[in-house]
Amino acid sequence: MKLLKLSLVSLILASTLAAQTITVAAAANMKYAVTDIAKAFTTQSGIDVKIITGASGKLTQQIMSGAPYDVFLSADVEFPAKLEKGGFTTTPSQVYAYGALVLWTNTGVNLVKGVAVVADPAIKKVAIANPKTAPYGIEAMNTMHFYKVDGAVTSKLITAESISQASTYVATKAVDVGFVAKSIVLSPEMKNVGKWVEVDPKSYNTIDQAMVGLKNGTPENQIAAKRFLQFMSSAKTHEILKASGYALPKQ
Repeated sequence: MKLLKLSLVSLILASTLAAQTITVAAAANMKYAVTDIAKAFTTQSGIDVKIITGASGKLTQQIMSGAPYDVFLSADVEFPAKLEKGGFTTTPSQVYAYGALVLWTNTGVNLVKGVAVVADPAIKKVAIANPKTAPYGIEAMNTMHFYKVDGAVTSKLITAESISQASTYVATKAVDVGFVAKSIVLSPEMKNVGKWVEVDPKSYNTIDQAMVGLKNGTPENQIAAKRFLQFMSSAKTHEILKASGYALPKQ
């Protein structure tokens, strides 16, 4: 009888775990990579993952307003630090990847000049993510300042809500060129669209992307979220991140 009861309890626990779903709020540059990571995590753990993507700043605002997210994968370290300071997190902030900035076009613009091309009079529209909420937008502004073309580009800037939207502007030819994340141009959906050049990392600050567990979800989900965060340091996740153009923190 005791064995039967234990077996029933085990089955109930297994069923509960299999049905569990956590919500991961991820910076827009992680749109493609996090989908593959989530699938691998679900295969390993049986825990489903719902993904919400957007600009890191907007996701932070949503979390502080009570959005029931369980994990936050930011595009920087500042927003997770803000959440940690405000008491919204269950884990210390930890860098999971380093992003890279590229200049991308789908209109046939010659990118041989690199970033300097955005100052060319023939270039009428340049897409960037909103620097107020998107770390990649901040670094796009920094790189243009580094190359001293920011003044010539001011009137040409098309500010997107996120790096994902900036990429859509480029892919649909709504702009001549755009500053986007390398992870997006390497994704299966975009790798054959237009052409791109990597921006010299010396021209912008390191894009160190950090993650935290969050308190807004249920206690059960907080436990599952910690498992997901551990999985972010796994060999499988590192394989996906490398293939997506990210550099990895030293182990």
